[in-house]
Amino acid sequence: MPAPQTHYFEVEMQLSGFSGRSTDVKMPVWAPGSYLVREFAKNVEGFTAQAGGKELAVDKLNKNTWRITHAGQKDFTVRYRVYANELSVRTSFVDASHGYLNGTSVFMYPEGQKQLPAQVEVRPFEGWKEVSTSLKPAAQAGPSFTFLSSNYDELADSPIEIGNHKVLSFDVNGTPHRIAMYGQANVDEQRLTADFKRVCESAQKVVGQNPLDRYLFIIHNLERGGGGLEHLFSTTLEISRNAYNTPVGYEGILGLAAHEYFHLWNVKRIRPIALGPFDYDRENYTHMLWLSEGGTEYFSNLIVQRAGFQKPQQYLDQLATGITRVENTPGNKVQSAAEASWDAWIKYYRPNENSPNATISYYDKGEVIGAVLDLMVINATKGQKSLDDVMRYLYDQYYKKAGRGFTDEEYQDAVAKVAGRRFDEFFRQSVYGTKRLDYEGALGYAGLRLVTAAGQDASLGATVSTTSGKPVVSSVLRDGSAWQGGLNVSDEILAVDGLRPPTDIAQSLAARPVGSPVRLLVLRDGQTRELTVPLLAGTAARYRIEMTPDASPEQLTVRRKWLQLAQ
Repeated sequence: MPAPQTHYFEVEMQLSGFSGRSTDVKMPVWAPGSYLVREFAKNVEGFTAQAGGKELAVDKLNKNTWRITHAGQKDFTVRYRVYANELSVRTSFVDASHGYLNGTSVFMYPEGQKQLPAQVEVRPFEGWKEVSTSLKPAAQAGPSFTFLSSNYDELADSPIEIGNHKVLSFDVNGTPHRIAMYGQANVDEQRLTADFKRVCESAQKVVGQNPLDRYLFIIHNLERGGGGLEHLFSTTLEISRNAYNTPVGYEGILGLAAHEYFHLWNVKRIRPIALGPFDYDRENYTHMLWLSEGGTEYFSNLIVQRAGFQKPQQYLDQLATGITRVENTPGNKVQSAAEASWDAWIKYYRPNENSPNATISYYDKGEVIGAVLDLMVINATKGQKSLDDVMRYLYDQYYKKAGRGFTDEEYQDAVAKVAGRRFDEFFRQSVYGTKRLDYEGALGYAGLRLVTAAGQDASLGATVSTTSGKPVVSSVLRDGSAWQGGLNVSDEILAVDGLRPPTDIAQSLAARPVGSPVRLLVLRDGQTRELTVPLLAGTAARYRIEMTPDASPEQLTVRRKWLQLAQ
C-alpha cells in the first residue's frame, strides 16, 4: 500500500511447485457471511505473471478467472492491484488513515488448490506500526509483518487491520482475546474490555466447548455503524462512535459483539451443510439462514441477558419488539423463513419499495422461531433440556465427529433427540410455511402472557417522505388504504382534499374517522392524477410480554430454565 490515499493494495502472489502447462487463478465473487454476489474481481487491475524474469502469457477466461501459461516453469509470480475504497465489514478499504483487508476481495487462489498453505507478508505504509489479524504470526522483520494460513479458506476468513490503531486485550478461560480499535470514540477502555469479557464468557457457556486458541475483534468507530461480520477466529464490527455514550447505544454494542462472537459456534462450526467448504464462484444456497443468523440473534440476546446486562423483563421487552416487527410485516404472510433464507442472494440484500409486502427478514423471523422452539423443547423435557443442548449435540455430532455440516432434516432430528419428541408439523407450517407462530402457547409454558394492542386509528397505509422539500410516497403497505386506492410509490402528493398537504400527512389523516374517503391530487410521471382513497383502520399491532403472577410450579420451572433464573 505505497500510496494509501489512492485506495490501492498492491498484491504479489508467488506460486511454487506447479507442474503442467497452465494454472488458473481465481478471485471469489462473494464473502462468506454476506449472502450476495459482489463481483470482487471488478476492482482488480494490472494482472500479470512472470517466471525467471520473463512475462508469461495470461488469458482471462471469465469474470474472475485468469489462466497463466507457464509450461516448463513450476515457480512463477502473479502481480495485480486491487482498488479498495468501500469501508464495510464485507469489503476492503485503504486510505491515508488505515488499511482494512478482507481476504475474499484481495487474495486469489489457484483453482483446485484451496488446501495449500500460504505465507502472507504485509508491508504497511510508512509510519504504520500495527497489523492486527487472527492469522498466526510467522516472523517479524523490519517494516514487514508475516503470517501463516493453513489453507485458502483460513486466509480468506481472516481480515487484517493495518495502521496505528489501539490494541486492547483480555483473556477468556485462558484464551487471549484482542480488540483492534480504529477511529476516534469516547471509549472507557477498561469498562469495554471487562464487559466484552463477560459477554464472551456467557457465550462460551452455551455450547460449553471452546474451539479457540486466540480471537480478535476488529472495531471500526465511524460516524455511522454498519453491523458486523463473523470469521473463523475473529470478527469485524462497525460501530457509531457516539453509541458508547448512551445506555441503549452501549447495550447495542454488546449485543452486536455477542452476535458475531456466537457465530464462532453457530455458522463457523455448527453449520448447514451448504455453508462450507465454500464455493467462491457462485451462490451457496441453504434454507437454514433463519437458524444461522436469526438463531444467532436469538442466542446473542439471551447471552447479553445471562451476562447480567439486562434484567429478565428487559429481555422480554426486546423479544416483544421482535414479535411486533415480524407480525407487522405483510411479507411474513407471503414468504416463509426457509424461503427467505434460500432467496437471500436475490432479495434480502437487494430490497426495494415492495420488499416489506413480499419478504420477511430471516434475522427477525429466525429470532422469534428460536424463542418459540426453545420454549417448546424446555416444556417437553420438563425443564431439563433447551436449545443450548441442541447446539451442543450439533457441535459434537457434526462438527467434531462427522467434520461436516448438517442437513435440514438432521437439524429437525437433533431437536427431536433432545426434546424426546418430534416437532415436524411446527417446522412444516411455521418454518417452511407461513403459519403464524403460536407465541401465546409457547410463552404460556413459562407462565408468560402476550398482550396485544391493535391499531384502531385510520391509516393511509403508506410512507410519505420529504424529497427536495416535496411529499413523495416511498412505500405502500399491502392491502392498506393507499394500496386499495391506487396510490403508487414515487407519487408526489400535491393536495389533500383540495388543500396543500399538511406537514405530517399520516398523522393528519389518522385523526379522521375510519371509512371516510380522502381525495388526493398526485403528480406521477409529470402528469396529475386524482385519487379517492378509502381510509381503513391501521393493522399494525403492538405486543408486550408480561409475567403472570399466578404461574404454576411447572411454568416457573420452564421460566427459570429459559431465562436461567435462580430458584
